Amino acid sequence: MRFGSRTKIRFGLVALCVTIGLDQALFVLAQEPAQQAAPAGANGQRGGRGQQPPDPRVQQRTYVFKETNEFIPYAVFVSSKVRKDKKNPLIIALHGLGGSPNSLLRGNALDLAEQGGYILVGPMGYNPRGWYGVPAGGGRGGRGGAPNAANPPGAGQPGAQAPRGVPNPALAGAANDPPNLRELSEKDVMNILDMVRKEFNIDERHTYLMGHSMGGAGTFHLGVKYASNWAAIAAIAPAAFGLQPDMLGSIKGMPVIIIQGDADTAVPVANTRRWADKLKELNMTHEYHEIPGGDHGSVISTGMPDIFAFFSKHSK
Repeated sequence: MRFGSRTKIRFGLVALCVTIGLDQALFVLAQEPAQQAAPAGANGQRGGRGQQPPDPRVQQRTYVFKETNEFIPYAVFVSSKVRKDKKNPLIIALHGLGGSPNSLLRGNALDLAEQGGYILVGPMGYNPRGWYGVPAGGGRGGRGGAPNAANPPGAGQPGAQAPRGVPNPALAGAANDPPNLRELSEKDVMNILDMVRKEFNIDERHTYLMGHSMGGAGTFHLGVKYASNWAAIAAIAPAAFGLQPDMLGSIKGMPVIIIQGDADTAVPVANTRRWADKLKELNMTHEYHEIPGGDHGSVISTGMPDIFAFFSKHSK
């Protein structure tokens, strides 16, 4: 029996729901196609996806992930100002759901990294759906603006349906994800950090973490769990539905910047304001930039100058 393309898609969606749960599947389906269909923002950046060709200034690398004996990709940009005989600042950049190591290593992010003398590194996070160790569940199911079956993120967003013939990278292979995917994703990021430190003369007082959407949630999770590694962290439209802002209490001394668009339908602004309110309540060193009219993708390039300026002001 032959199956048509629509039948195959239905089977794929059923497998996805069984594997990662209806709630997260709805989040994937609502968020990812919208970002593919939306026009590119400033500097051609989209919502954390890796759909465009890599910037030629970025090195495309792989390494053997010992836990699974697989080759895992990562991306590295090295400013021309980086020198072996001096300490150099480092930024680890976490992509969004369905993205790639190159998702945040493009456009004005590279220009700013060049100007500031940074090494800018994009891990895969094991695969496009890894969530960087963020625990499943938690704030989902309606609390704090979390997506659910009745109100998936992206509902009503223009272009919410993927154009015909355009594959959805967040869905590809999801049914075959290992049960410890999130653990592997977290391990991959920390592996990359260790490798970069061994290869380059990294300034541990100027090592930073940033991420978009899923990567924004990962920034909160890894920023708290491995706090001693970071001088400051930056979350862009953080899809932190499975986390609670109270966790920031354990990193009260760490500077935090959050970038959010008020027109974002994938990550509601109300959810992100909870994190900004908690930063203020804890009297933490922080900045919250809410971009008028900013959507889920455009805030990446819009917010980059503020993020780099924030990082430049803070060290361990």
